[in-house]
Amino acid sequence: FSPNPDSSWDAAYERELQTFEDIGDAGEIWFGEESMVRIIRWLEKQKVLLDSSVLDIGTGNGVLLVELAKSGYTNLTGIDYSPSAIQLAEKVREKEGLSNIKFKVEDFLDLSAELSGFEICIDKGTFDAVSLNPDDAVGRRKQYVRSLCSVLKPEGFFLITSCNWTKEELLNEFREGFEILEELPTPKFCFGGRIGNSVTALVFQRK
Repeated sequence: FSPNPDSSWDAAYERELQTFEDIGDAGEIWFGEESMVRIIRWLEKQKVLLDSSVLDIGTGNGVLLVELAKSGYTNLTGIDYSPSAIQLAEKVREKEGLSNIKFKVEDFLDLSAELSGFEICIDKGTFDAVSLNPDDAVGRRKQYVRSLCSVLKPEGFFLITSCNWTKEELLNEFREGFEILEELPTPKFCFGGRIGNSVTALVFQRK
């Protein structure tokens, strides 16, 4: 793992941006197809209105929002601190001909004031990346929760997919201001006779 995680993500997105410009391929979907399907199914099952405001935290190449737009959702915003990621996401959006997705370069730990009032926030791996940063990981996690409270409306939903944290750990991280609604099913793996989950997916509601 590089000493500065930020620069390695940026470099990864710059490579993907180049690839997209060369061959029109959106590159890695960091958490794979099934995690996007899981999120969209949950929103549909909850009968979340199609014009509900959705924020994708650490949107990367924006593919999740593209899938949400194709499923009929119309009020979509994606943020990422990497300008290369946002450029890539905008190119993907243009290629798909979708106009109802907004992308912004934003650091979730240092947000601009106009980002607020979202009904749904989605995180696939961004909290993981924040937690891996060796500089003041605990402080960064606390700031993440504060930022989440400032962008998500009371009663709003927060859907998090994590590879690093167990359900119990996530419940502890988000205990202030959030309550768990449900755990979403994720693929199980078996290791040395013990069954575990490589991915945890939870839905919280802001109190």
